[in-house]
Amino acid sequence: MNARTRVLVATAVPAERDAVARAFPGPAEEVRLPGATLLRTDGGHDLLAAGVGPALAAASTAGALTAAALGGTPYGLVVSAGIGGGFQPEAPVGSLVVADAITVADLGAETPDGFLPVTDLGFGTVTHLPPNSLVRGVVEATGARPGTVLTVSTVTGTATRAAALRERHPGALAEGMEGFGVAEAAAAHGVPVLEIRAVSNPVGPRDRAAWRIGDALAALAGAFGKLAPALESWNTHDD
Repeated sequence: MNARTRVLVATAVPAERDAVARAFPGPAEEVRLPGATLLRTDGGHDLLAAGVGPALAAASTAGALTAAALGGTPYGLVVSAGIGGGFQPEAPVGSLVVADAITVADLGAETPDGFLPVTDLGFGTVTHLPPNSLVRGVVEATGARPGTVLTVSTVTGTATRAAALRERHPGALAEGMEGFGVAEAAAAHGVPVLEIRAVSNPVGPRDRAAWRIGDALAALAGAFGKLAPALESWNTHDD
């Protein structure tokens, strides 16, 4: 990978996109896409507020990837970025998590014996794996904790559900709502994917008073300020 490789950074909401944008000083061009607007920076990073939830994130990311491919300037990497919940105590509020596995936690079926992922039903996929060398580079550059990041359509709000998720996914460090959707779109285009989450709240009982959204957005901005060398030095042939 080199400085000319185009990177698509997909966040859920404009506040996350704008936090990432602080790492790329200088003017940014607004580019209108069907259903979304992205910010094009001078450094080859396009920042997309793709929407909340895996379905809208997948649709918006796929639209951006398709537009770039048809325009003859395809992306070389897709990054799902944002804030999210952290499993305690491994991922405390304010920390940064990079996914070594992007897993959808609630795609499947409930049975009398418990939850079955869609893969156990004989179809689909539930996990996308970011490039190992890129994950290592992000860890070295930012101090992020590597682990599984879960994608959920319903944010965890009870200790019971948090415990059930950790039992099924012992390597989970964080949860968000968009990563798997972004990864599905990237996989359809054959583009590598990465997910980065700044922890804004503990996964578990819903407690708005414990949320630290501002701190998490600041951590996200700081992470991207350190990421450019890691992204530029990464070689797609390393994995």
